[in-house]
Amino acid sequence: MMSRQALGCLTLLQAIASAAAQLPSNSSNSATVKWLEGVPEYNSGVSFGLPWPRGQHLANATTFIASSESKDPVQLQTWVTAYWPDGSIKWTGHAIAGSDDVYDGYTITATGPGNATSSTSRRRAATGQNAIQVTESSEDIVVDTGKVAVSFSKTGSFLISSIKSSSGKIVGQNGRLILKSQSGVADGEEDDKPPTIEYSTFASKIYDTTISGDSSVRALVTIQGIHQLNDTSGSDHVDWLPFTLRFYLYANSEAIRAIHTIIFDGDAEKDFISGLGIRFDVPLAGEKLFDRHIRIAGVEGGILHESVQGLTGLRRDPGEAVRNAQFNGTKTPANSTWNVQASTRLQWIPTWNDYRLTQLSPDGFNIKKRTKAGQSWLKIPGGTRAGGLAYLGGAAVGGLAIGLRDFWKKYPASLDISNAATDTGSITLWLYSPSAEPMDLRPYHDGLGEDTYAKQLDALEITYEDYESGYNTPYGIGRTNEVYIYAFDSTPSSDRLATLTSHTNDPPVLVTTPETIRDSKALGSYWTTPAATSGSASVATIESHMDFLTKFYENQIEQRRWYGFWDHGDIMHTYDDDRHTWRYDIGGYAWDNSELSPDLFFWNYFLRTGRADVYRLAEAEARHGFEVDSYHLGNFTGLGTRHGVQHWGDSAKQVRISTPVYRKAFYYLTGGDERTGDLIHQILEVEKAFVLVDARRKVRDPGVVYTPDPTALYLNFGTDWAGVAAAYLLEWERRGPRWEEARSKLLETFKTYPKLKNGFVTGEALYNSYTGAWAPPPTDPQNLGNISVSHLSAVFGVLETIDELTEHYPEINQDFVNAWLDYCYYYSASKAEQKARYGKEFSDSSLRQGHSRLTAYVANKRNNATLAARAWEEFQNDNSSDELSPDDPWATVRINGSLALTPVDEATWITTNAAALFGLSAIELLALVGPPKE
Repeated sequence: MMSRQALGCLTLLQAIASAAAQLPSNSSNSATVKWLEGVPEYNSGVSFGLPWPRGQHLANATTFIASSESKDPVQLQTWVTAYWPDGSIKWTGHAIAGSDDVYDGYTITATGPGNATSSTSRRRAATGQNAIQVTESSEDIVVDTGKVAVSFSKTGSFLISSIKSSSGKIVGQNGRLILKSQSGVADGEEDDKPPTIEYSTFASKIYDTTISGDSSVRALVTIQGIHQLNDTSGSDHVDWLPFTLRFYLYANSEAIRAIHTIIFDGDAEKDFISGLGIRFDVPLAGEKLFDRHIRIAGVEGGILHESVQGLTGLRRDPGEAVRNAQFNGTKTPANSTWNVQASTRLQWIPTWNDYRLTQLSPDGFNIKKRTKAGQSWLKIPGGTRAGGLAYLGGAAVGGLAIGLRDFWKKYPASLDISNAATDTGSITLWLYSPSAEPMDLRPYHDGLGEDTYAKQLDALEITYEDYESGYNTPYGIGRTNEVYIYAFDSTPSSDRLATLTSHTNDPPVLVTTPETIRDSKALGSYWTTPAATSGSASVATIESHMDFLTKFYENQIEQRRWYGFWDHGDIMHTYDDDRHTWRYDIGGYAWDNSELSPDLFFWNYFLRTGRADVYRLAEAEARHGFEVDSYHLGNFTGLGTRHGVQHWGDSAKQVRISTPVYRKAFYYLTGGDERTGDLIHQILEVEKAFVLVDARRKVRDPGVVYTPDPTALYLNFGTDWAGVAAAYLLEWERRGPRWEEARSKLLETFKTYPKLKNGFVTGEALYNSYTGAWAPPPTDPQNLGNISVSHLSAVFGVLETIDELTEHYPEINQDFVNAWLDYCYYYSASKAEQKARYGKEFSDSSLRQGHSRLTAYVANKRNNATLAARAWEEFQNDNSSDELSPDDPWATVRINGSLALTPVDEATWITTNAAALFGLSAIELLALVGPPKE
């Protein structure tokens, strides 16, 4: 992808010249960004994205500068993340450096050549004395931010060979990954570790190390590799569990942000992960044992203060100055100043070599320490939810802190400090704790005898689970975690560590205003801000209901403990009224896996409100859905899994779950999050998956003979093509490596799809993945007019994708637009109208509330007030199971006592299907047709 070298590198000269002639004369050249959750205590450097209207700024003739509210220049690095078809800039990514001065907000100004003032400011902002220095050799890449110098290896097992503080001290070294696994688990109480189980230990093995092209303010180092067997483990296991680590370093910052991704490529029946971690060695030689410090984050800013050799609480007091120095992490006074009764007996004071914090549930952690291996562990009082950060170092030699974002939310996790009494200690962050039971990804049932499609379809009628042997596999799913590493010249204060713990768990976010995003149309034109439609009682009620729904799910996540290594970021699908719990154990009713687009609801709700809580909710869903609910290796690459008891368990593998339309806002608002960018591009691989995975294999008409072929794939326009189209659009506008191919396929679809006699009402047809052309389905080879309407076709982002396609390419074939508007109109039209238009009424027109936004869309495009009224009638009077009504309680009921395991607030009238469609439809109706009539 050329996004990092985009400024000045675009070659579409004719398009650029055309855009220059159309530049608006009165357009704004600047945009403001503010902190999502208020001004943070600490700014380690941050990246963010900004949208720009079509035709406003030319990619090869625009530069950007940043200033604070005091007009002071701010170090800024810029890259283009998306283009409009005319070559003008659609989205930019920006990075500002770390700074001791943190402002309320910043202004980003676009400027062209010839502006002397802006050029001067730009030079001042980009060439500050704390700009990043990069040195690359055949062996490593060294990045110096002015406060930390990090050496990244290109080969071997050590990802980071050394971390140096600003004074040149090596405070961390030999950073590597650790993987522990075993070939089985004990299924009986009589034997916790049966002798037949093989135990293996692996370390990281580097395949490739690269650095981003522009590293003036932010450097991005990417390391890819796999876990290689440790020779001492005695196992013969093959290398496995590929990883990607992205390290972000900002000028003037001592923080290193790491995005850690693993892909599960093992056999769920015999590859059980028992520990997954990141380890650094910390040099301690020369530091007195009593000047070596251990700090571990506890609850709500709390910090555990420990030293390898404790001087507090002794029978003989060494002196207040000594005790205070050790507690505060400063160097103790000279021994000659101590109480001699203490200073002469240091040899009798135990030294604590090892510490361990384990968070095995979202509700409790334990800490323990020991003097050395072979001696017992001593328990330290624990707590509820640990901050997930630990420090090892000394008052004089400095040290290292490492923290995991969402530590307790992604339990089981651990922090280990080892060998603190030796010359070289170590600190290990366990993303999956070896103190927990091994990770078990096997299917949760044995198939129940469902060995034919007939049996599987019959079982679907009772448990709603679409089971099929071989499809309930975790092979190819991924997980991404966010880790922070901090380097220090000396032991930091507890207040500083508390600040860094908060920074690790809630990294500061810069975002522009909802109005700026809306006016740019860079994320569609189907939403607007609350202020644009306020003023009536009915709108106030709708707004309060959307607020209720978002807060309801936030509270359910907490009360129901929807946390865990694989689970964090998802919500549940349907409620069990009788047991007062969500149907966590019933087939397809358990984890939601983005069913009916809650992601779109939450992201669009954030776009219009700018609320921090909604952003955090949507952000977690974006990370989870694109990783855990989607496949990144094997036959299913690019596909996602339908909702179920296990995220990967259902046999329905479709792009409706993995569609990038759910993560598009996150990608652009973050300035082009690189992991998300990779996954967006990966969706293009779904064209191959369609050949290997026939979505209609179980329910096809027996009279239809169909052989999957890349030139004639039998696809549904909503559950299949819409996800691919979203990926095509993103590849096109990002100028990815296949952007010209993606553009060509979209244009071919625009030409050929309307040739299907019944347009989108055809439902399913044959798609040529080489060209993007459509042909009639095998059920209607003569194109006489097939009618196949599904309630699912338009509830996985198809409207939002087509809307953004028409914004991206306004010259789109009008026949295609008309075919789409016909579908929008007739889906919820009367049976008589359907029959008059198509000769037959539709057999399925359910989810009317969710489809009311289609009616609103055609009402908007045709400026039809009657249709607008119809849209609101459909929204307010659906009266089916998957809708929410003004007559619903819009309140929760407290369930406690013996009725439930723990006190909970339930709303039995809510399903996640209904909540998602209500919220998304409300947002779009308000934007497209305005408030309902009072």
